[in-house]
Parts: sequence; C-alpha cells; structure tokens
Amino acid sequence: MDSSTSIKISQLAEADRPREKLLLKGKTALTDAELIAILIGSGTPSLSAVDLSRHILASVNHDLAALARMTIQDLKKFKGIGEAKAISIVSALELGRRRKELEPRKRAKISSSRDVYDLMKPELFDEIVEHFYLLLLTRSNHVIRKERISQGGTAGTVVDAKLVFKAALDHHAQSLILVHNHPSGTLSPSEQDKRLTKRLTEIGRAMDLPVLDHVIFTDMGYFSFADEGIL
Repeated sequence: MDSSTSIKISQLAEADRPREKLLLKGKTALTDAELIAILIGSGTPSLSAVDLSRHILASVNHDLAALARMTIQDLKKFKGIGEAKAISIVSALELGRRRKELEPRKRAKISSSRDVYDLMKPELFDEIVEHFYLLLLTRSNHVIRKERISQGGTAGTVVDAKLVFKAALDHHAQSLILVHNHPSGTLSPSEQDKRLTKRLTEIGRAMDLPVLDHVIFTDMGYFSFADEGIL
C-alpha cells in the first residue's frame, strides 16, 4: 500500500482529529478508537485511522482485554495494519497490563501505633543494625509509602532532616510517622532519639507537615512517642 494515498489524521475535520482533541480536551475525552488511531497514525484510502480502529475494536466486541490478547499476526490481518502499527498497538496494551499489575492494593490505614508496628515488621524484624524509616501518609492517614532514610550500625544511625522532609514533599504526603529500630531490644528512647524527634516535630509543624508519631521498633515490642504523650 502506498502510504501517501492513505487518509491521515491531519487531513480529517478538526473535530475528528484525536491528537488535537487530546490536546484540547484531555486524554479522558477520547474514545478507545481515537486512542488507537493515535497509535496507528493513518488508515487506508477508504478508512480513516479512527474508522480502522473502530473496525478492529468491533472485531473483539469492543473488549480491550480481548484486543490485548491479539498477536501481531492477528492484527496484521486487518487491511491497513502492517507490522509497525501492530507492534505499536501490542506495545501500548502491554504497558497498560504492566501498569495494572503495579497498581497498589488497598492502602493500609494507620489508626494506632500498633498499626505502625505491624506494618513495619517485614522491614525491621530480625534486623541487626538500625534503620530509620518514614511512613508517608495522606490526609486520611492512609500510607502512601514506606521510605527508608538511613541505616547505620548496631548503636545508631544518622538522620538528615532535609532528606526527611524532601521525601515527604516529593510524595505529596500530608503527614508522616517516624520509625526506627533498636537491634538491642531496648524499648526506651535514647536522649538522641528524643532530641531528633523534637527537632523533626518542630520543623514539620512549621512546614504544615505534622509528625504524628515516632515509633521505636524491637522484635519484642515497640515504644510510641505519641502514646506516651512526649511527642
């Protein structure tokens, strides 16, 4: 097929141009066929890219899951779909599948210091050196992510306040909880722990990024600054 004789999206009426429509109205305004048309770029002498895309979708009853199961050879059976266009469609749908796999499950919600302790067991149980983590939270106290800030030796780890609040800002956290472990099993906070907690709490208050708690983790239990009223 001579590509110079095919109908290109740029030759369609402006209202029917998927690229322009995406720019003007946003990606959610486009139909499935229009999104596929952007991938393939051009149609055939008798079908626009959008119409060709509609034809492909109709063959699978407009089921994107069924379309994702089509092979490059399956797609090449449609007039106007060569290997390059088939690869574009297959690649886009594979990216969508991978994104779906990576979508987070229901976010954990922190309602108590015990929730923090249980949530951090996979990271801190049986650890022989100190690690300092943040739990970054939404406004409703759902966990956005666990962020390790530092790790050190058996007696302590250095924490940079700039890294703490950079992580919170980078991930659009509304509040945070500090967590670190004591490999020795000692539940009581050290004077250094108290000074660090006070400093980070003050900075968080000034930045409107409140520190809700600081939990010291040991394999046998935990200590919560908030529970003890010393935050």
